[in-house]
Amino acid sequence: MEVKKGIDRKRRTPHNGESQTKKKRRKLEEVDGKSKSSSSFLDKMRARLSGGHFRMINEKLYTCTGSEALSYFEEDPSLFKVYHTGYQEQMSHWPQQPVNIIIKWLKDHSPSLIVADFGCGDARLARNVKNKVFSFDLVSNDPSVIVCDMSNTPLKSSSIDVAVFCLSLMGTNFSSYLQEAHRVLKPCGWLLIAEVKSRFDPNTGGADPNKFSKAICKLGFTLESKDFSNKMFVLLYFKKKEKQNSKVKEIDWPELKPCLYKRR
Repeated sequence: MEVKKGIDRKRRTPHNGESQTKKKRRKLEEVDGKSKSSSSFLDKMRARLSGGHFRMINEKLYTCTGSEALSYFEEDPSLFKVYHTGYQEQMSHWPQQPVNIIIKWLKDHSPSLIVADFGCGDARLARNVKNKVFSFDLVSNDPSVIVCDMSNTPLKSSSIDVAVFCLSLMGTNFSSYLQEAHRVLKPCGWLLIAEVKSRFDPNTGGADPNKFSKAICKLGFTLESKDFSNKMFVLLYFKKKEKQNSKVKEIDWPELKPCLYKRR
């Protein structure tokens, strides 16, 4: 009987050993799974915090003046990176980027045209064309970007052929940006504006696009063409009049509502 018990114990030992290995493996898999789940949870939380921070900065930029925005980023330049990271994430959901259309427009025209990119962001426009481009924004993470309030650039009067505002008419004093563009543009120079479409939808609180265009024309431009075909943004093409009226009447600028992103 003792021998048989010994034999039975020996026979069961490999079987029990295999079960222990499986149990250990299962425990390791459970720990690994929990670790991955925890990591995924933390990543989601970080993304939510980052997204919330972006929305806060975005709202700030739409509801303050350009000089206030400049001071805001001067106090903490890292906020600019947070903003542009969130901005790029939002743009990734757009089927088409307005900056690419403007790049194509410039490539279809003479490379000798001098360009001013108001609110250039990562200076993508300058990197993709042969033109001389002056890139302006509130913070510079690139040596080619000039830090300034867009209502007061260091450019000389009548020195630019093309002024670009690509999703950058954000401040409450956006009209002063357009006045600055008018100052630096040469006679017959181009003003290209790309803006979020909802900002020009009167049915949802946006500005009347015709009133907006008329205001710019009173500044000393003619509307050459407009494109409302894209569901995300509008494109407006103006040209500075060759002869300017020395007496410009006071312009009634329509309010452009803030473009506030919803939490995804």
